Amino acid sequence: MLRKFAVILLAATTLGVVSETASAREIVGAPAGYSPGTIVVKTNERRLYYVMNGGQAVRYPVGVGKPGKAWAGATMISGKYLAPAWSPPSDVKHDHPNIPDVIAGGSPANPMGVAAMTLAGGQYAIHGTNRPNSVGGYVSYGCVRMYNQDITDLFQRVSVGTPVVVTSR
Repeated sequence: MLRKFAVILLAATTLGVVSETASAREIVGAPAGYSPGTIVVKTNERRLYYVMNGGQAVRYPVGVGKPGKAWAGATMISGKYLAPAWSPPSDVKHDHPNIPDVIAGGSPANPMGVAAMTLAGGQYAIHGTNRPNSVGGYVSYGCVRMYNQDITDLFQRVSVGTPVVVTSR
C-alpha cells in the first residue's frame, strides 16, 4: 500500500497537482555579529537568516538579485502586506514594457506571492512567489524571493522596523 501511495504521489508531483507543502526552513546557528531580531540575507548563499535568541536563527532559502541587479546594505522593514498588489519598478517595466502597471494581489501573474514586506529606502521587498522553482537562484531585480509558506512564517515573526542586512558574503 505504501509503495502504491508513493507512486501516486510521485505522479501527482510530476504533473504539478501537489502544491508545495513542506517548508525548506530550518533552525541553525546564527550568523556571527548580528543581534536577535535581525534579518540577514546572504546573497552568495541565497539564504535568509532570522536571528533569534540563544545563538540560533531560522534559515530560509531565497531567490536574490540577478547579476547587475543585486545590492547590499542595511535597511529595515517599512511595511507588511498580505496578498499585495504589485506595480513593476521602472527597470522591470523598461525590460518588459507589456507588463501591466498594476497586477492585483492574489493574481497568479503577481510575482509577490501571498505576502510582502517592503524595505525602507528603495523599491525592494522580501516577498513570496508564485514561481517556487525560482527560489534558490539569482532571479530578481533586487527583491528577496521566498517560498509562500516561508514568507508566511517570517511575516509572523517580524514587525515594521525590523532591521535587515543584505550582504554578498
